[in-house]
Amino acid sequence: MVRRDRHGRGLRAPVLPYDAPAWRSRAEVFDEYVRDAAARLEPRWGRAWGKVEFGTEDVPPSDPTPWEEGVPLARLFPSDMGHPARIVLYRRPLEQRAAVEDLADLVRDVVTENVAHLLGRPADEIDPDYGRGA
Repeated sequence: MVRRDRHGRGLRAPVLPYDAPAWRSRAEVFDEYVRDAAARLEPRWGRAWGKVEFGTEDVPPSDPTPWEEGVPLARLFPSDMGHPARIVLYRRPLEQRAAVEDLADLVRDVVTENVAHLLGRPADEIDPDYGRGA
């Protein structure tokens, strides 16, 4: 059976093939950057940080904490009542801060900063490439 659009103008087909890089949404690409950044740190620091959940949201909640100035790029939620610590990165503020080609480096640095805060160590000790954009 050939499927046509409602107005009979032709076959429904995707604009891009499913395996093309542009097929993935910006949110999916961002999630992959966060996974890569966490996977990069996990072999060295995974035992020290214990159970940590990494997550992403499009934008931060509208009620900023009193100590935050401006729009936060990420938040660290410490472990509480049996729940693991969580590091949540906010996609839209990070995308606005970096050019497309620099977004992966910025995500890596933000993940490193939050892991460093969680472990109470300097960020450049957590990742020697911190702040270098490499």
